[in-house]
Amino acid sequence: MSERFYVNLPLVPGPFLLEGPEAHHLAAVSRIRAGAEVRLFNGDGREYPARVTHVAKREVSVEILRVEAPARELPFTLEVAASMPKGDRAQFLIEKLTELGVTTFVPLVCHRSNVHPRESKREKLERWVIEASKQCGRNVLMRIEDVAEWQSYVSRLEVDKMRILAHPCKEKKIGNPGAISRPLTLAIGPEGGFTEDEVALGVASGWETVSLGPRILRVETAALVLVAAVTSCNES
Repeated sequence: MSERFYVNLPLVPGPFLLEGPEAHHLAAVSRIRAGAEVRLFNGDGREYPARVTHVAKREVSVEILRVEAPARELPFTLEVAASMPKGDRAQFLIEKLTELGVTTFVPLVCHRSNVHPRESKREKLERWVIEASKQCGRNVLMRIEDVAEWQSYVSRLEVDKMRILAHPCKEKKIGNPGAISRPLTLAIGPEGGFTEDEVALGVASGWETVSLGPRILRVETAALVLVAAVTSCNES
């Protein structure tokens, strides 16, 4: 696959001027020269093969050749609400959720949360999404929602959604759910998990609890296990 570059602008076949950090990356980091083919995307679900026509220090001219729409998204919308892990693990979580096709991510604040994300961090999360999308080939960006308190998030009235809460329990182990035909939301608590009161509030609000096994998983591990379980047989 040709190298991919993100632009937050409408794209159509014809000449286009790439500027800013992506132009710098193309010219100075990737060292791509005139005549090479690259691919542009802007999050609209399509991909735009283009040929580089001129490279300067701060801008790159390309000719967009055509529009393509490769099928790389899940056949259902998938929202993940999770407490943010510490340090570099937060970036790992966002990158891997992007790679797995998650539609929306909601930073969650619970009673045992150690990390309380600020709205100022949203730009950083969105940059991680873009970088992961460039690598994995997604043309629809995973959306980053506002920070949500569990007490208010859990009771949002979304009757058309399946809602699953990860919590150690004997009643139900996570397994292959089969074909999913409606929107799905997954919730993962902080280190130490949801409190019993938070789980009870979730169950009372229509959430289904599932266990991820006998071992205690970190936030990012639990999120990826749960996402992989529900998407494994639903890729188109």
